[in-house]
Amino acid sequence: MSSLDVPGLDVSGRVRARDIQMAAVADVRRRVLMVSGAIDVTDHDVSVCLNLPEPGRWQVIKSETNLTDQTWVAMQITTDEDTTIVADADTMILSRQFAKTFLTPDARRLTFHDGEVRPGEAVLKVFSIESSQRRPTYVHARYSPIVADQDVSAKLERIVADGMPQRPVVEIIVPVTVIG
Repeated sequence: MSSLDVPGLDVSGRVRARDIQMAAVADVRRRVLMVSGAIDVTDHDVSVCLNLPEPGRWQVIKSETNLTDQTWVAMQITTDEDTTIVADADTMILSRQFAKTFLTPDARRLTFHDGEVRPGEAVLKVFSIESSQRRPTYVHARYSPIVADQDVSAKLERIVADGMPQRPVVEIIVPVTVIG
């Protein structure tokens, strides 16, 4: 008899995963950080704290699955005061799902837009950070149009230029396995 066959023990209709795990692997020799995970919240942003083996420049390759019921048409990364996003000729900033990016002049806010991530799909993002500390933190925000949004393209332009409004934050400390 499985636990689902016992009356009162089946919680699948009223409980779902709340603490979706994210995990990372750091290749110290190549200075590459690979992060995977999922997002299942729609009314909060996700604050990600990484435990790096050492400060400095790291290329981040991040994949996360959209476990919400909303389509994301923009994603924003905002770094802490000790971390910037690198944008030089030797650095890739890209996403498989989004055709365009916007980086603020202070290099602390990166927005991916002109694309979409539907429920159940994974998004792949590649960017580099420069951090003066071993525990950089950055916040992920997503924009999903709602029925009340009259002109989605105008709102998206404002979001890209001005940034997404702050929402409550879910904090995640990502364990990092070191290789190389």
